[in-house]
Amino acid sequence: MASAMPFLPFDNLDNAARWVTVLSSFAIAVGLLRLLHVRQNLSGRSRLLASLLIAQVLMFGLLSLLVMFDGSGMPWLRSAVRIGIATLNAIGAVALWTNFRALASLPSPGHVASEQRRLTLELATALQRYEMALRGSNVAIFTQDRALRYTSVSKPLFGAPVDQVLGSTDTELLGEARARPLNLLKRDCFAAAAARKGETEMEENGSKRWYDIHVEPLRDLAGTIVGLTGAAVDVTERKENEQHLRLLMRELTHRSKNLLAVIQAMARQTARHAGSIDEFVEIFSARLQALSRSHDLLVQESWHGASLNDMVRSQLGHHIDRENSQVTIKGPNIFLKPEAAQNIGLALHELSTNAAKYGALSVPTGHVDIIWARRMAEAGGGFELSWRERGGPPVTTPTGRGFGSLVIERNLARALDGEVQLEFAPGGLICNVSVPEHHLTAER
Repeated sequence: MASAMPFLPFDNLDNAARWVTVLSSFAIAVGLLRLLHVRQNLSGRSRLLASLLIAQVLMFGLLSLLVMFDGSGMPWLRSAVRIGIATLNAIGAVALWTNFRALASLPSPGHVASEQRRLTLELATALQRYEMALRGSNVAIFTQDRALRYTSVSKPLFGAPVDQVLGSTDTELLGEARARPLNLLKRDCFAAAAARKGETEMEENGSKRWYDIHVEPLRDLAGTIVGLTGAAVDVTERKENEQHLRLLMRELTHRSKNLLAVIQAMARQTARHAGSIDEFVEIFSARLQALSRSHDLLVQESWHGASLNDMVRSQLGHHIDRENSQVTIKGPNIFLKPEAAQNIGLALHELSTNAAKYGALSVPTGHVDIIWARRMAEAGGGFELSWRERGGPPVTTPTGRGFGSLVIERNLARALDGEVQLEFAPGGLICNVSVPEHHLTAER
């Protein structure tokens, strides 16, 4: 005798499944509608497919609801729902196959994640290079809010570290007086809603620094001005170079006037003692060349000064460098200021010219010793230079003084505030020059 099968509540399970279908369909539809509202940037193709899916899910939910409540009183409603589902299925199939290639080419989640990591790395690398370039430059990039409080800065600004700059205003960082030009510039930028440029001077750690400031309004996505962004360029080096150039121009003007005065005096004195125009041209040209050689040395040292050793060699090089030289030079390394170098150069030229014409350098047996030494501090410092000729023709004291003697005895002593002794000894001319310490400078 067969036993009866146990009772199973299939009707209850069937109704529960229908309720789950209805609620899930509406939940999916609401979720998709919410997604379409949030993702306004979806393409038209994506929005169409999502709309078809929403309609199809709603139709399934509605059909399950009709079956559950047995809509026998409205048989046409079930038919309408089935026709709607069939229509949506047909449209969905056409849309799917029409867009199949685009859907098939969508990247996989792994590829998307890999591409995001790559782009993130590239962005981080570019940002690192940007920050490194800013750190190594004299440009600081910053942003400020409407209250002119710094919200970001690329490097220390106006001598203050980054953590001190952030959240502060220019007035808090610099004080009201020094911040006033910056505040006026930035408020003008807000008022005009346009870029503004200016220049400001700061004092940092006891030294002056100059900055070029460029600011522009900072806008949000709606175009509203929410602050400003700007750049502060440290132009201190340029300013210092400009000041140095102006100083050089003034110095050049001063030296040009002095040089013209020296040349004018040389021309006047040479003309006074020259016997003819040809003699004047020859002597004056030689003296100009001697002055030019002194200037060449000064230019090489940027007019800081000139070495005494180099000065002697520049004026007597044609006697020193030849075989069986008749000139001996000896002395420590001494650096002359420009005016002293120029005057000593002219004196050495006159002494060598006189020696070549009438003195020790006019005969093969003659010799000239040029020796200099530093003086002790107790004696006032400075140095003494000695020019001694020997082995030349007998020397007699001249009855008059030529331009060379005037350059050596009078002009040199007056220009250097020193002492010059010119002795016409029978054995050879002796010239001793004493130069004070203030005409010397440190070697570069």
